[in-house]
Amino acid sequence: MQPAFLLHGYDWSESSLILDLFTRDQGRVVVAAKGAKRPYSQLRAALLPFQRLNVAYGARRARDAAGEAAEVQPLKTAERAGGPAMPGGAALMTGFYLNELLMKLLARHDPHPRLFDAYAQTLPALAAGDELHTGAALRAFELLLLREIGLLPALDLVTLTQQPLPPAGSYALRPESGLGRAAAGEPGLEAAAWLALQAALDGDALAELQRACLPALGALRPMLRQLLHYHLGSPQLRTRQLMMDLQNLER
Repeated sequence: MQPAFLLHGYDWSESSLILDLFTRDQGRVVVAAKGAKRPYSQLRAALLPFQRLNVAYGARRARDAAGEAAEVQPLKTAERAGGPAMPGGAALMTGFYLNELLMKLLARHDPHPRLFDAYAQTLPALAAGDELHTGAALRAFELLLLREIGLLPALDLVTLTQQPLPPAGSYALRPESGLGRAAAGEPGLEAAAWLALQAALDGDALAELQRACLPALGALRPMLRQLLHYHLGSPQLRTRQLMMDLQNLER
């Protein structure tokens, strides 16, 4: 059995689903859950987003009938593995935002066990109802995700020179050039803040990284958003656009 979370699912037939799973030891995998939509299916109650699962699926075939690499594996079983209840309201949309990041940025069958553990620890923070701590949890997860896939430069060095950050001045994180001195009016952080974030990343303690993000939220959010959009190749994520639309409807 493999620890996993359900990231996304869509109809495959009248009774079956195609599921995108985030597993701890094999990364993102796509499985076919045959009969999962039937009322009496044992899979139906288990296959919910943000619920820790234990899953088993068949081996990936080297080639399919058309000679192409087969990506979809048959799901054999899925069981709830405990954990907190599924978040609701704004926390639900924030959770889907994390799922969209994982689906778009993680390659299939590329394991990231530390990121899996961080995702599992971040979900309860989203449902806490504290806007500041939710923001810190999101920024910490974004930093970990970017580091895991090799898109985050060292935060204790000037990227272009690879020299230690001078203690004075404000520094900005840019998609094209990494970390460098901030221009006038550009969002940036003092060197001490970047050093604290790098130390927390090196320490591999999610709570410490969240604490390091708290005093830097105002500047960190636009810089990380710009960096993520740059690597996603998209100006707007679907979940973020949906959240904006919902906020406009409430006004």
